[in-house]
This record gives sequence, C-alpha cells and structure tokens, in this order.
Amino acid sequence: MERKISRIYLTSEPEIIHFLQVAWEKTLGSGFVISLTDGQSAWIGTVCESEISQEADDMAMEKEKYVDELKKALVSGAGPTDTYKFNFSKESCHFSFEKNLKDVSFRLGSFNLEKVANPAEVIRELICYCLDTVSEKQTKNEHLQKENERLLRDWNDIQGRFEKCVSAKEAVETDLYKRFILVLNEKKAKIRHLHKLLNEVQELEKNIEHKRETPTCSEMTANRDSIYDESTDEESEIPPSPSVLTSATLKRDDSIISSPDVADIAPSRKRRQRMQKNLGTEPKIASQELQLQEEEKDNPD
Repeated sequence: MERKISRIYLTSEPEIIHFLQVAWEKTLGSGFVISLTDGQSAWIGTVCESEISQEADDMAMEKEKYVDELKKALVSGAGPTDTYKFNFSKESCHFSFEKNLKDVSFRLGSFNLEKVANPAEVIRELICYCLDTVSEKQTKNEHLQKENERLLRDWNDIQGRFEKCVSAKEAVETDLYKRFILVLNEKKAKIRHLHKLLNEVQELEKNIEHKRETPTCSEMTANRDSIYDESTDEESEIPPSPSVLTSATLKRDDSIISSPDVADIAPSRKRRQRMQKNLGTEPKIASQELQLQEEEKDNPD
C-alpha cells in the first residue's frame, strides 16, 4: 500500500497543525483510506471508488481530472495560504476541502470520518511510517552519496588519464612536427639542388645548340651563293625563250603605256621625213668625194 502524509491547517483552527494520511492500493481513483489527527485525537474514513465517481459527477468533471485534483489537494499537503482550504467539524466528523480561484472557491469533495477509539495506535503508526520513510530516504541518500563519491573518483581518474593522454598527444605532435621540419628542409634542399642542376644542364644544351647552329648557317649561306652563281651562268648560256621575249615585250609595252602621254605626234613624223632625206643624200656625197680623190691622184700637177 502506498501512503502519503502531509501537514495541513484547518480553516477553523489555523494555529493547530493537523496531519493527514492518504493510503491507497492501486490508484487514488480506485479508492483510498484517509486518516486525520491533531496529535491527541484521530479520525479515519474510507472512500470507495463509487463515491469518487459520484463526486466527479456532482462537479460535472471527468473522473481522471477529478482524481488529479484530489492528488493535488490531499497528497501535496497545501498550507493555509495555498490554493486549497480544509474544513473539519469535530462534532459531525465531516471533512471537506475547497479550491480557491482568485475570489471564488468551490468545493472539491467531502467525506465522513469516524473517530478512532485508540488514537495512540494511529499516531504510533504515523510516527513509525515517518521514521521508516526517513530511514529509507537516509539509506537511499547514503547510497546516492556513495555513488556520487564513486563517480567523482572515476571522474578524477578519467580526468587524470585524459590529462596524461593530452600531454602525450602534445609531445607526439611536437616530435612529429620537428621530424616533419627536418624532412621538409631536406626535401627543399634537394629540390633546390636539382633545380640548380637542371638550370645548368639547360644552359649547357643551349650553348651546344648555339655552337652547332652557327657553322650550319654559314655553310648554308655559302651553298646558297654557289647555287645562285651556277644558276646565273646557266641562265646566261641558255638563250631567252619566246615566253621570256614575250614577257619582256609586254613589260616594255607596259612601260610605254605607263610613261607620260606624248603632247604632239606630228613633229616626230617631220623628223622622220628629214632623217630619210638626209640618209638618201649621204651616199651621193660620198661617191662624189671618192671621184675627186681619184682624179687628183691621176693628175698630180
């Protein structure tokens, strides 16, 4: 059986502390046993499931929601200034409780209790339950404390290992970095050396190629000149072909065509006529002179 003991204050006697115990088997909605005591007297009552359903119907609430309100009111242990108010009449043994919503309050439930003839037994049971609960809580607390200490030791151990791992990792990283720097410097030196050798080989190849190209160029020039001379001699021996003459004539015609225009053609005709006349008289004059020279030879006196 599950129990819950709470401290409440009655509206009629707010200065007196009352203890309310609620015990149930399965759930609070299936029925519970309620006990009330002020330390001197005790009252007890049983609330069945049908009464809970009837109260829910009277409140026009669903049963599950009404049971939740019962838990908040009876199990949470509300104080005098809290949301829930408790009333109890010692004459009629009627117990009721209300819920305050701002300035409005409504009744959540009411039960009839019976006065216990031997309240000491109920009080003793409450005290035993409280002591058992305290002992159980203390044992659980001690177990949790030991568990916390164990977890703290494990955490310290793990933290120490972690710090060692971090230190080892940093040492390994430092060593690897130093080795990497050494290897990198060696590789750089090798690369620079190979680059220098490559440049030297390239310069040597360029010089060799330049030396080879120089005599080759002179030989090619000499051969070209000899070939040119030979071709010129052969061309001088070979008579010009008709095509060459034709081309020369065409070039001459072109030069004539491209020369400046003649201003007048008539004077050239006159000059040709005079030249022809002079050519016709020159032989006659020459023959006359020859006859005179022969006569002088025959007659020297």
